[in-house]
Amino acid sequence: MVDSNKKIWLASAAALVSGTGAIHLALRAVGIGEGDIVFCPTLTFSATANPIIYQNATPVFIDSNYETWNMDPIALETAFEKYGDKVKAVLVMHLYGLSTDMDKIMAICEKYGVPIIEDAAESLGSIYKGKHTGTFGKFGVFSFNGNKIITTSGGGMLVSNDEEKIKKVRFWSTQSRDAARHYQHSELGYNYRMSNVVAGIGRGQLKILNQRVFKKKYIFEFYKSELGQLDGVEFMPINDWNEPNYWLSVMMLKGKVRPLDVMEALEAENIESRPVWKPMHMQPFFAEYDYVGGDVSEKIFENGVCLPSDTKMTDEDLERICRIIKLLWE
Repeated sequence: MVDSNKKIWLASAAALVSGTGAIHLALRAVGIGEGDIVFCPTLTFSATANPIIYQNATPVFIDSNYETWNMDPIALETAFEKYGDKVKAVLVMHLYGLSTDMDKIMAICEKYGVPIIEDAAESLGSIYKGKHTGTFGKFGVFSFNGNKIITTSGGGMLVSNDEEKIKKVRFWSTQSRDAARHYQHSELGYNYRMSNVVAGIGRGQLKILNQRVFKKKYIFEFYKSELGQLDGVEFMPINDWNEPNYWLSVMMLKGKVRPLDVMEALEAENIESRPVWKPMHMQPFFAEYDYVGGDVSEKIFENGVCLPSDTKMTDEDLERICRIIKLLWE
């Protein structure tokens, strides 16, 4: 696999039914099992964390920082100091297309000899210091779900420079069918393969990825220009080393106008917006698991709102959305 613009080679890839399935098989490929601890960002969608449970392992959730909105290296170091050699993998995630600070995270994981699985489901097309997200860890995960920057309606991919591991993942994803004339299975398998129809749709959509990223950036900059001067309004952080895909444009509200005010005002005009992901350590299912960090992820959840970010929106659509929001400050 090669990107003609960035010249990033990956030895192998497995096309799968979902990004969630890709995370699951990546965890299995690095040997995660019962009793193992996997560090996971708390500010993410549950699909990042659920596969840890599939493998009967134990998630420990790590807080974000304001610089990236992603896994905080300081909290990660603290978590390693607490759990030591019980930690068998670190899942990182690039929230809303914003890159995790991979240099710092990788240095910590290399220090402790623990592999990284990179959840790039939301960040296809994002660049960290000249290199595509999803190509730093032992495995990288992409999603082509219906809400992603390109979509096959459902689908995912696992990439790695470890070709033998990817071959094994392909084997598992096709029900672990042995190379025998009859149907023979010596290992547990999964029906995780991507269909030919879905793959064809994805190949066609990949051709317009750069166009989608360009439009997503345009939408973000439109919102920031129109709304960024309102009292108490901030937008998600864009760092010098980060070229995000701007999958979603996210606004932070720290004044009297609250995220629910914005969502309800837009909803009254039949326009959908959404809260930021609710952190995993605040979710009922994951409440029993440990959490390391402060309250950064909670504050982002409390104050954030995801604005409409569809690439089919026109300037007229964007102007209408901004006009509705601005009325809340009058």
